[in-house]
Amino acid sequence: MARLVACIDGSIYSHSVADHAAWAGLRLGASVELLQVLGRREVSNADLSGSLPADARVHVLDELAELDAQRAKLLLKKARLVMEESRARVRDAGVPEVETTLRHGDLLDEVAAREAGADMIVVGKRGEAADFARLHLGSNLERLVRAAHKPVLVASRGFRQIHRVLVAFDGGPSALKAVDWVSRSPLFAGLAIHLVTVGQEDAQTRRRLDAAAAQIAAGGLAVETHLEAGTPHEVIASIVERLRIDLLVMGAYGHTRLRNLFIGSTTTEMMRTNLVPVLLFR
Repeated sequence: MARLVACIDGSIYSHSVADHAAWAGLRLGASVELLQVLGRREVSNADLSGSLPADARVHVLDELAELDAQRAKLLLKKARLVMEESRARVRDAGVPEVETTLRHGDLLDEVAAREAGADMIVVGKRGEAADFARLHLGSNLERLVRAAHKPVLVASRGFRQIHRVLVAFDGGPSALKAVDWVSRSPLFAGLAIHLVTVGQEDAQTRRRLDAAAAQIAAGGLAVETHLEAGTPHEVIASIVERLRIDLLVMGAYGHTRLRNLFIGSTTTEMMRTNLVPVLLFR
């Protein structure tokens, strides 16, 4: 049986992550593991007693320790409530096998420990501390996408039924991997596929686009091709809006790009400016 790992954190994206995981789980016939990782900073406070006199310092440290313990208990209580609520959403959507895992530590380490046995990772676009005013992408998302070797489904703020899919295709290795996955995966059965290349019209570009479209069509999917000039993230954002796209599929990075900063890349710009979920391939 296929297996999905869905990362939740108590942010407003938790419901959406659960809903996207349920959608993917049903279409893939997969079990779903809901994973929540409490970071070390979340369950411990710094020493704020400063340079107080010795007698006052003892009392302050005692009070801080008590507050720290109360805070840790509240965080655990909240985490368990979020997990149970998310589990109920996935089960109610029809996924029969759902498990929950609550850990302390680093999210990337916990995902890495599960990735070999997973077929997909689901994560929210922004975490609990994200700056929505600046369309800030969650730092955990950045780290996870850089490290993941399995497809990563980045949930939008809210879930809506997926009917139309845009596959961004630039001919690179990760884009070729995405096309191959789309052509073979039951995740896309019955969905309308729009294959988009951003660039100048020439024989080589058209030939690569048509070959990719033929591969998708050979998988029994309805596919339309689009070749438009312009800036990639602007063109794709325009097509997403114009065609009412529900899911964006694209390659993430090659190994060289991974050494660069995540923020500022074409991939991130498209994730920042598009309000639909994004399925990323390395």
